[in-house]
Amino acid sequence: MIPIVDYHIHTPLCGHAVGEPLEYAEAAIEAGLEEIGFSDHAPFVHYEDPGITMNVKQLPEYYRMMEDVRKKYSNCLRVKIGIEADYIPGYEHKTKAILEDYPYDFVIGSVHFIKDWGFDNPEEFEKWDEQDVDQVYRDYYALLRQSAQSGMYDIMGHVDLVKKFGHRSTQDFTDEIKKTARVFKECGVAIEINTSGLRKPVREMYPSLLNLKIYADVGVPLIFGSDSHDPKDVGRDFEKAVVLAREAGYGEYVLFKGRKIERTVKI
Repeated sequence: MIPIVDYHIHTPLCGHAVGEPLEYAEAAIEAGLEEIGFSDHAPFVHYEDPGITMNVKQLPEYYRMMEDVRKKYSNCLRVKIGIEADYIPGYEHKTKAILEDYPYDFVIGSVHFIKDWGFDNPEEFEKWDEQDVDQVYRDYYALLRQSAQSGMYDIMGHVDLVKKFGHRSTQDFTDEIKKTARVFKECGVAIEINTSGLRKPVREMYPSLLNLKIYADVGVPLIFGSDSHDPKDVGRDFEKAVVLAREAGYGEYVLFKGRKIERTVKI
């Protein structure tokens, strides 16, 4: 049995997704989902890039699009309205202003940048050759903890994204992950099993089984997301995600509404 919800769905407003929101909703119904959550990329607060995020002027359009989908499918699909916002140190006040502009059901916090380097951006892939991979991992987990402690987020997205291109640390980062899990628990944030990693060079879901076991042991709540940028990916590989969740020790996942956990669902 697959989860009934997919909380990580994008729209063409981000500049790198295809298909209209109604198509994502239709795909969700076809996949047997009962609830979806749109979480497109919030505007960057440190610079603009129309190929990665919408801009501030597009936010009202995003709200209207989401509300139209929610209204149209009110009889057959629960539609939650969320957003995915990057954590950029030093720009917290600007990020908070964006997140307070609309009554979201949930906010996904993501770390895609270490300083000014978009480490998961294919256009910046060659910069990996200049890096100490272990230090990148160390910086990444520190930023995950800072983002949770900022109080801006409800869900932390793809919490080992740093592995996207297959770069692996040579050191044991178990203690770092345990420290991160404890911070997540203290801050009351959930994490996601993000199946898009299976579609990336690493060919592994985010997070790995080892990581997920650590979060489960600490009691960090769980949600599921496809990170779909194409309607065909809505709910994709969720049957594998359930197996991963159970193997890690999770027996339930959560649903959000109004930026609070609405209820839990058994796996």
